[in-house]
Amino acid sequence: MSKPQAHFDGQALKSASPRKASAPQETHRSARSTLRKFPSATATNQLTKLRDRLKTAEETLRAIQSGEVDAVMVSGRRGDHVVTLKGGEPAYHILVEAMSEGAATLSYDGGVLYCNGRIAELIGRPRKKLIGIALQSLLAETERDRFETLLMDARKAIAKGEFNLRRSDESLIPVYLSLNRLRGFKGQALGMVITDLSEQKRNQAEEIQQAEATRRLLLVRTLSAQEEERRRIARELHDEAGQLLTALLVGLRTLEDAPKLEDVKVQGQRLREIASQAIDEVGRLARGLHPTVLDDHGLGVALSRYTAEYAKTHKIVVDLTLKELDSSNLPSEVQITLYRILQEALTNVARHSGAKTVRIRFTRMHKAIEVAVIDDGCGFDAKAVAVSSHRLGIHSMRERAAMLGGTVRFISQRKGTKILVQVPLARDDSQPVTGQRST
Repeated sequence: MSKPQAHFDGQALKSASPRKASAPQETHRSARSTLRKFPSATATNQLTKLRDRLKTAEETLRAIQSGEVDAVMVSGRRGDHVVTLKGGEPAYHILVEAMSEGAATLSYDGGVLYCNGRIAELIGRPRKKLIGIALQSLLAETERDRFETLLMDARKAIAKGEFNLRRSDESLIPVYLSLNRLRGFKGQALGMVITDLSEQKRNQAEEIQQAEATRRLLLVRTLSAQEEERRRIARELHDEAGQLLTALLVGLRTLEDAPKLEDVKVQGQRLREIASQAIDEVGRLARGLHPTVLDDHGLGVALSRYTAEYAKTHKIVVDLTLKELDSSNLPSEVQITLYRILQEALTNVARHSGAKTVRIRFTRMHKAIEVAVIDDGCGFDAKAVAVSSHRLGIHSMRERAAMLGGTVRFISQRKGTKILVQVPLARDDSQPVTGQRST
């Protein structure tokens, strides 16, 4: 706690002493001359007052000597002012020195009038060598003009900015400076607080490096997945469509050797079936590359057809609900993004969850569209998967959503997983559309 102050104006001021200390304003000579001017009764009263004031002065002196006060208030022609005693440790001084932030007083031109120990520690120089130097000399040369502008702005209002302080070993330390004009010092000084940004910058750099590493890994995995997809398509074209077309060609040649017209009709019917299978197979491969129905009929129809084929292929019941969604009004980039995210989500369900049922819910909100994919399969550790670099499907879903400013969240327990996808809409379309349902 701060120590009390003594008051030298003839009035009592609280201190640690039971009686209040004050300093005499008149000399003993003036007191003796006063006694000669007044009658005896009045002189007695004056003498009593002088004795009281002398006693108070003695108590004040004792309090100063014992360290019970750290400042004295002196009255003069210019009014009262506080004189701090040498060796005093006011509470505000102790507080400033104990701060984890750097604190300093600067002149208007940037000269250091005072600084606490934290600044000396940050810069790596003794505090005595910092007093009196220009703070500009401690900044990187490219930042000095900007600091001059900050000093001028601080004379009018609070001014803040990021800079780099040069340490004694010539290394730079990132800091955040906050300056404001002080009412004391006749308005000719600035108060400054310095915050060390080293740890924050290190964390940011680590996050950037981690994001860059994830991006590179994702790019490598994406290219690898593209090559794998090309191999799969080439294999299916050769094994399925290629064989069907070969069978069709062989069948056409046999028509030349058919002895009867009836044999030609039978062979023609068989060739039609082969051609139909080939068309279906090529169409399936084409839809896997890009669903043309998405361009022709919109997201609702495309998802309905995809989930119907998915349910038939994987023997999983899919409950698709499009609630208050007019898919034809959605931007094309939103439609293809949601389609691919759902495609990846359902693929993961078929591969890993062992689910029997999947529910898909679309909800159009004020300025965003939200999709929930809920399965009844086995759960997984969502936190561990979120930071894993080996989950290409999950990273792909998040990357696609992030490209539109959206998010993908995973909520999983021992049984069942819920995937929440939210994508913002550029414009507000508040007209609801009658929902449709397909399975």
